[in-house]
Parts: sequence; structure tokens; C-alpha cells
Amino acid sequence: MHITTKALVLRGVDYKESDKILTLLTQEQGKLTASARGCRKKGSAITAGCQLLAWSEMVLYDYQGRWSVKEAAPERLFQGVRDDIQRLALGCYFAEVAELLAVEGLPSESLLSLALNSLHALDKMPDKPLTLVKAAFEWKAMALAGYEPLIESCAVCGVDPPKEPRFHLREGVLHCASCREEVGEGISMPLSLHTLTALDHILHGDPKRLFSFRLEDEDLKQLADTAEAYLHTQLERGFSTLDYYKCLEYQMFR
Repeated sequence: MHITTKALVLRGVDYKESDKILTLLTQEQGKLTASARGCRKKGSAITAGCQLLAWSEMVLYDYQGRWSVKEAAPERLFQGVRDDIQRLALGCYFAEVAELLAVEGLPSESLLSLALNSLHALDKMPDKPLTLVKAAFEWKAMALAGYEPLIESCAVCGVDPPKEPRFHLREGVLHCASCREEVGEGISMPLSLHTLTALDHILHGDPKRLFSFRLEDEDLKQLADTAEAYLHTQLERGFSTLDYYKCLEYQMFR
């Protein structure tokens, strides 16, 4: 069986002398694993389309339950991401998160759109702080994966907006500072009203305008720190690509 689909390459692992095993996020089939035979050979017609973070049109064929790449033509390589090591590291982090959250064989159109829009932001929106793009991706990815936080009012007393708002990482709810003991064990992090407005935009606004907001430095730091902590708390794991990105970030600001 053959299918023609567009796919984002989330991961590539070298295999044998000239092959790769790719993890793809496709339009129709969701996450797929496919072998790209000979793609590491000089002059291979599928090399460009099988690069990490390439958005490509592919012809895949299924042989005895295993997918292989027959054709691959890149439609977008996000060259601005590839030319900047920090943006590339962040893009790889987005891909690693998307790979974890996507389900094999289950269409994930919203997650695919988020990944592509986030890569576009890294590629074509140099005015957007990387911290903003990263935080927006993390919050939206968690919401799409079924971890959408409840931020409308205090989860304990119902006050809207909560007084001195705090976000509980384990429960995924907002609460007043004075209601802290009623929420349960775990870490709560402060969120200003400006930060909550931005978070509401991320979670409930037009996905095409995901990054169209601004925050001052301290508010943006709150949004970003809480997003990363919430993702780690709920998924219960770290990401090597994030560690590398943060290492680069540290070196730049030394």
C-alpha cells in the first residue's frame, strides 16, 4: 500500500551504513515511524526531504506492517532555524515534545499545526522573544494533549480573578494565595493578572495568532517558568533537547 502525505520530520536515527529511521508527524496518519533507505548516500533524491524538522511531501509504502519512504520532496526547511544554533535547539525541543505527545497512527492535526506555526515563528518572526515562543508552545501543547489548565477562577473559593493568583502545578488549577492549603500538596507558582491574560490568549484565542501578545520581562518570565514547570510536572520527564537549549542560553548570557 502506498500513501502520499505531507509530514514533519520529528526525529531521525542513523541506521546501517546509509539509512535512517524517521519519526514523522503526518497530516492523515498522525505519528508514523518509517525507514528512509539510502537517504544518507551522496546524491540521494530523498536526502533533503528526510532532514530533521523538514516539512515534506512524501510517498510512503507499507510492506508487512512497516513504512518506508519512497519519495520525499521538501516544501519548507525553516532555513532561518537551521542557521541559528539556539533556534535550532529550540525547534528540536518542540519536535521532541510533539513526538512524545502524538499517538502512533492517530491524526493530530492541531498538534501538527502548533509545531509548524512554532517553527514558523522561530524562522520568520525575529522580533518575538524565544522565551515567548517557547512558553506559548508549551502551554498550547499541554492543552492539546489533554492537560489544559483551569484558569478561569480560584479552584477553591471561586473568586474571579483570584486574589494574588497562584498556579498549582500538580492539579493544573488556579487559586488565591489565601486558598493555598485547600488545593493540596505540591508546588504553586505566582501568576500576575497580565500573565493570566496572556495565558488565556494562548489557551483560548485564535491559534493562528498564538504569538500575537506582549509581556514585560517579569511577567514573561512568570509565564515561561510556569509553562516549563507544568510540562515537566505533568509529563514526569525531562528533555535532552531542552537541556541543550538551556546550556546555549546560559552561555549567551554569561
